[in-house]
Amino acid sequence: MTKFDTELTVRPSEIDYNRHVHQSVYLDYLLYARVDQMERCYKMPIEEFFKRGYTWATKSISIEYHKPAFMGETLVIRTWIDENYKRSVRVRFQIIKKDREELAAEGESVYVLINVETGKPAIFTSDMMENFSV
Repeated sequence: MTKFDTELTVRPSEIDYNRHVHQSVYLDYLLYARVDQMERCYKMPIEEFFKRGYTWATKSISIEYHKPAFMGETLVIRTWIDENYKRSVRVRFQIIKKDREELAAEGESVYVLINVETGKPAIFTSDMMENFSV
């Protein structure tokens, strides 16, 4: 599968008492990248899902931290769809310190497509499957 990158710069509000990015912020980075990449790379912005009566729920997420990230550093959030299921996708990701090309963190998450009206998992439409198969 194709890998997509989103860049961002670590802000002061993301730093913890140890002077590096707090562990919880990595989830925000992943969400930011996924929303950016759904529109820019998969050509299916999150708003399109909302218009169709769908939303996404996180089923699971796993992060392994390798190197701390510090204020002002540029990070690359690289994601790719590892597996497509009928109702969910497994997304792998890496967070890379751009200047040094060091792996700060990596992991995977599983997202489930939800029908807003029923609150239950929904089956991907054919155009969703096509867009997610890049």
